[in-house]
Amino acid sequence: MEIAVIGAGPAGLTCALALQKHGIDVTVYDADASLDARDEGGTLDLHADSGQIALEDVGLLAEFTELARPESQANRRLDHHGTVLKEFVPTGDDNAAPEIDRGQLRALLASHVRSVRWGHKLVSVAAGCLEFANGTSVSADLVVGADGAWSRVRTVVSDATPVYSGVTHVEVRFDDVDRRHPEIAELVGPGHMFANNGAGRAIILQRNSNGHIRGYIGLRVGLGEPIDLRTAFDDWAEPFQRVIREGSAFINRPLHVLPAPLTWPHTPGVTLLGDAAHLMSPFGGNGANLAMLDGAELGRAIAEERDLDVAIRRYEKDMLPRSGELAVAANQALDRFYSTGSHIPDHQLEHDRYRAAAAEYRSRQSS
Repeated sequence: MEIAVIGAGPAGLTCALALQKHGIDVTVYDADASLDARDEGGTLDLHADSGQIALEDVGLLAEFTELARPESQANRRLDHHGTVLKEFVPTGDDNAAPEIDRGQLRALLASHVRSVRWGHKLVSVAAGCLEFANGTSVSADLVVGADGAWSRVRTVVSDATPVYSGVTHVEVRFDDVDRRHPEIAELVGPGHMFANNGAGRAIILQRNSNGHIRGYIGLRVGLGEPIDLRTAFDDWAEPFQRVIREGSAFINRPLHVLPAPLTWPHTPGVTLLGDAAHLMSPFGGNGANLAMLDGAELGRAIAEERDLDVAIRRYEKDMLPRSGELAVAANQALDRFYSTGSHIPDHQLEHDRYRAAAAEYRSRQSS
């Protein structure tokens, strides 16, 4: 049985690890020239009921815990005048959703995968035959599309394509923040800071490891429309003006989402994981968590079922309704946040829900 996973992100790598665990050979193909060929972006919170379950399934939860930052679960919400509206400080034993840098997570997963072919950008897939931009081709009994928002594998099972959400995040970063930008460090604290004016403008900053803060200056704006941050945020308080004056990078990140809930007719020999299957808004932090759970569950289904097609059906039967429900909620939350400033969850209740859902999930699996 030849299994090809397209995409060496959290979804694809977790799937490969789950298959390896059960003695099943798998090859992961990725367009990047190497693991560190590009900037991986900011930080992720891995939830007890999804991302952490996936890590436990593939035997990496302890290594993750060594890298994770539980203190960065802290969260504060401000209005655009700088008034603190709500603050969450985790208890010392709270590990419901600890943070880890995206690059650290990808490196952790990749270090345990036996076969990753870097520099393999997929250009076409048909009837199990994969053609890559470097001129190579392979055949596979199962093609797993973990190739993200603009997935080529998805075109085999669906004509759905991502659509612009109406919101663009301008990425901003601060290096050596505690020494060079102490006011920004104080504004953010050890975790996350959300500020919103209730009228289509927001600033979201997140503590990363090694003295970095990264975040997003968000606006409702037409796709590709020029953005003047100083004008758009000229009525915000001085701490937020400082974010715009002192930040670096300023890369536009238009937020795209797939239609939700997204389903497709079962297609033998092909299935999807992560953003390829359910690209959603970042609100709720479910994207990477679901991607990893997808990978772990697909690997387990393939290992436990004698028939490959039965395994794919079993995986999709659980994955599609779960991801569809969360994608609808995440996309609605994005719209509310940039329309009225609402939808910042109660983080204590959210953490309690992660833990309860994790216990329920494990109970179902054991039975």
